[in-house]
Amino acid sequence: MTSQLENTARDLASALAGLDLKGRIALIESTVPGRLVFTTSLGIEDQALTHAVAMHKGRTEIVTLDTGRLYPETYDTWTETESAYGIRIRAYAPEREDEERFVAESGINGFRHSVAARQACCGFRKVEPLGRALAGAAGWLTGLRAGQSANRAETPLAEADEGRGLIKINPLADWTRADVERFVSENYVPYNVLHDRGFPSIGCAPCTRAIRVGEDERAGRWWWEQASKKECGLHVHAPEENVAPGQEAAAFETTLHTKPLEMAR
Repeated sequence: MTSQLENTARDLASALAGLDLKGRIALIESTVPGRLVFTTSLGIEDQALTHAVAMHKGRTEIVTLDTGRLYPETYDTWTETESAYGIRIRAYAPEREDEERFVAESGINGFRHSVAARQACCGFRKVEPLGRALAGAAGWLTGLRAGQSANRAETPLAEADEGRGLIKINPLADWTRADVERFVSENYVPYNVLHDRGFPSIGCAPCTRAIRVGEDERAGRWWWEQASKKECGLHVHAPEENVAPGQEAAAFETTLHTKPLEMAR
């Protein structure tokens, strides 16, 4: 039986389909009652969405998960974004005791020991802080796109997140990478310079590399694992507990030099 949350999400997705990004943000704010939270990773999709949310000047809160292992360029983007839009992006950090326990037991880069260890690291650095960020929220905005990877190919504009009791909204779900780059260029949106160095997707520094020509956009995330596991747990309802044969950590690869994105500024 379809729940009320599912019906609401389906109707919202249908209404969003015919609108531009500005119209989508306006519709979300006018039709979803309660607290609205946009979680930004400060990647290029999220920067486009930050621009739209900030320019709308509505009630959507912009927050980020500061894992403590981000690239310096990501912190620079954070600073530049706050300055450009006159906003503050609220940070949610890992719990100190959880981080200290993990490092003491597994080592500073213990997430490379196995997929289970990596999921544990993502758990206290991202998933738990996300839970705090979304506490009491009715709507969760993300920068997910269907074209980012095979795992995200079915990403809808809006969906019911029954586990969290909210509507998850992906205003850029049907955008292409070219659409995002064009929007960022035309609107002079600040973006992470690592995108010009072959990083279409940017996460924690030890877990992200530039991609090879022909690889999908998220191939540089946890590249020592098989492609089927390329999620940290934020956008799946329940991370898998069992690690299949072949999922154990492989030898570290050398970061590759790739052609920068050709983005006009």
